Amino acid sequence: MKRSQITLPIDEIPTKWYNILPDLPEPLPPPQDPKEGLSRLEALGKRVVGECLKQEISDARWIDIPEEVLELYVQAGRPRPLYRARRLEQKLGLSKVRIYYKREDLSPTGSHKVNTALAQAYYASQEGKQVLVTETGAGQWGTALAYAASLMGLSTVVFWVRAVYDWKTDRRFLMQMYGARVHC
Repeated sequence: MKRSQITLPIDEIPTKWYNILPDLPEPLPPPQDPKEGLSRLEALGKRVVGECLKQEISDARWIDIPEEVLELYVQAGRPRPLYRARRLEQKLGLSKVRIYYKREDLSPTGSHKVNTALAQAYYASQEGKQVLVTETGAGQWGTALAYAASLMGLSTVVFWVRAVYDWKTDRRFLMQMYGARVHC
């Protein structure tokens, strides 16, 4: 039988995040405030987790992942295996191309967004934050942040558009199960 699953051992999980900024062909323009009105840059510094903002503008190619975040990744089922889609390759008539996929539905939140949420909740807790506030579209980000915040002992408030709030009741209940207050 041919091997169709590739599993990365936990001891080989990456210990650094790759930052694309140093490898762009030219630097991105610096953030700017509007000519009139309140400073968005000052507001950003007050509303965004400081370490996340620092990494957002870093010129370092590699950013260390804290050991605590690596442990959270493992707790959340990271790394997930890759599966080779052999039947799809065959159906498409591919002989040299290989197609792989990951089962993100196996995540405690149902998506890959938990990767970012765990890091953000960790850094927020390190900075003494007590409540994380966010918005969500289809509900995956709100669920991921609610899950991550619950692991870090933080509260979460999620604002959600009414159409999806009323439609995806299971996702809303999952956020609430993780302790989030969900508003539409």
